[in-house]
Amino acid sequence: MSQEYGDLAASLAAEMAGKELGGAEVLLVLGSGLGAFIDQVEDPRACTFDELPNMPRSSVPGHSGHFVRGRVAGHEVLCQAGRVHLYEVDSPEVVTRAVRATALLGVPRVLLTNAAGGLEKDWPVPSLMRATGHLNMTHQVAPGAAPEGGGSVYCAEISKALVDGAAEAGVVIESGVYAGMVGPGYETAAEIIWLAGLGANAVGMSTVLEAEAAHGAGMGVGAVSCITNPAAGISMSALNHEEVVQAGALAAESFGSLITAFVGNLPVDLLEG
Repeated sequence: MSQEYGDLAASLAAEMAGKELGGAEVLLVLGSGLGAFIDQVEDPRACTFDELPNMPRSSVPGHSGHFVRGRVAGHEVLCQAGRVHLYEVDSPEVVTRAVRATALLGVPRVLLTNAAGGLEKDWPVPSLMRATGHLNMTHQVAPGAAPEGGGSVYCAEISKALVDGAAEAGVVIESGVYAGMVGPGYETAAEIIWLAGLGANAVGMSTVLEAEAAHGAGMGVGAVSCITNPAAGISMSALNHEEVVQAGALAAESFGSLITAFVGNLPVDLLEG
């Protein structure tokens, strides 16, 4: 990582601290169509990305572009509604800047969420999937990523909190491997066959670089995909982003219940860092 990008992450952290966004116990990154969860945050303090000069901004619908600091299930949380994608900026440093800045603020844990295409024919749309691992198909290295062989990116205790939270909330959550592609175009049916052969259960255009950067920064990492459409070849319908946002809205209730219960089930020693 260049010194320039490192300075920008530190500068963003300082800007976030100035807006009183520090002190959270967990960062919740809300992906396409999932930003409505911020309405469930108690005592919210909002800050738009435009108020933070070094915060990257997305032009993709469904990414509203603001932080909300408050409480969920009795714990202090920071919600990030929206993210930039690699195809928008062509730089892993920019894609991961927000999560690295949050790590610099001392936030110990992050839950990354995304909208994804499903590779499993028997999973309904929409449905939710906990990431047990990922395939980084971006051909990019996240800034600060742990060297090869550094262990799983995804924290076992965070995964347990997701599973326990789902059971408590009465929400069905699948488990599987997320494949992160560059985008912005959807994959072909042949590419989906290839990804399935590699072990992928869901595919999208985010998360993997953020997860690797957060893990490298010492954060505990978890990820949840909202399966908003069948991947190419699974369904004969043409894929489009409007469908993704609409499915995210349909999943809002179960997604919100899961995330609230997840936060409530995080071990106290995890939340205290």
